[in-house]
Amino acid sequence: MIRFYNGRVLRFGGGMRMTEDEVWTDGGRIAHVGPKPETLPVFEREIDLKGDLLLPGFKDAHTHTAMTFLRSFADDMPLQDWLYQQVFPHEAKLTPDMVYTFARLGIMEYLSSGITASFDMYVKNDAYAAANIDSGFRTVICSGLNNFDKDPGDIEREYLKFDALHELVSYRLGIHAEYTTSPERMRYMAELAHQYHEPCFTHLCETKAEVEGCVERYGMTPPQLLDSIGFFDYGGGGFHCVWMSEEDIRLFAEKKLWAVTNPCSNLKLASGVAPLDRLAAAGVPLAIGTDGAASNNALDFFREMYLASVLQKVKYEDAAAGGADRVLEMACVGGARAMGLSDCDDIAPGKCADLVVLNLRRPNMQPLHNIPRNVVYAGSKENVRLTMVAGRVLYENGEFFIGEEPEKIYERANQERKRCFR
Repeated sequence: MIRFYNGRVLRFGGGMRMTEDEVWTDGGRIAHVGPKPETLPVFEREIDLKGDLLLPGFKDAHTHTAMTFLRSFADDMPLQDWLYQQVFPHEAKLTPDMVYTFARLGIMEYLSSGITASFDMYVKNDAYAAANIDSGFRTVICSGLNNFDKDPGDIEREYLKFDALHELVSYRLGIHAEYTTSPERMRYMAELAHQYHEPCFTHLCETKAEVEGCVERYGMTPPQLLDSIGFFDYGGGGFHCVWMSEEDIRLFAEKKLWAVTNPCSNLKLASGVAPLDRLAAAGVPLAIGTDGAASNNALDFFREMYLASVLQKVKYEDAAAGGADRVLEMACVGGARAMGLSDCDDIAPGKCADLVVLNLRRPNMQPLHNIPRNVVYAGSKENVRLTMVAGRVLYENGEFFIGEEPEKIYERANQERKRCFR
């Protein structure tokens, strides 16, 4: 058992609130949340928070982890040119060893940013799952079926395999995007959703050109098209959701589909600003993702939270828009629920011990007026003191505990980079 004491605890059940409870973990679960009892059990470790903040870890609800291999490689390009001229050709060169190494690198960046789980859509999923298991990190794999896949049936085989592979790995159905996937393959994915009663996810309404192209091809926007074939009959959602019509928003609200915003990537690729306040007002559930390091270029959740909030203020010309409390809930709770990780959405007995300690004894956190809002508006990676996943401390005070020395991962990543771009 591990004991956290003498600090502040941010809880979300029944509304966001801060307490001074003790939190004990036992194995991969939270065993106790409450005042210090008169008699204490024997602990494996006792962590004095010294007034710091303990909160549920951030959930990266859309990413492509191994895309670290393209970080700062093809910058300052329009999305379609970036995707078809740079990303797809180089992704075709990736080997399982490359994906393993570059995923390990991405996981390190997640941990140093207070992220405890990722919702990943990429390639070579055997290698990717191994990287997460070996690191002790939690991930949800999302299938990215598209026209480049040789056998659509691999998706069903992956679903059955990875959903039962390991406690840290689960699987969700999805396609890469409408514009990369044939109608036959989209219908196949909808059939799988019906067969297994599973939600489906996809890149959706990321750019104006994407939406216009879909309307030209099918006479419908991407959400309307996918809904018409039963793709969303068991839930799911879309990544980006920038160019959403009023009908699209109503559809998402009625079916409680998740809209996962990726503000840094959408800005860098000039895709636009997602209408988060309109979506929230309509009742659409929201979460936050980083997207991949090829388009971001960082995997930094503090940047994402800040931009998710302040971009709404600019978009709606209203300083009250993009409330920080809602953004923090999107980061900690919304992402968990979008990913199907309902046991990771709060600090409460029986929940997963996926926790982050933020150091409040830093200049950017002082004075202590409103701590949750300060996390969104002033927080940074320098405040991440500790990151725990499934009861294991994987990052603490700048050190990683993921089964391999960082320098070895960096060295291997640069060797693999040379092989890929040779």
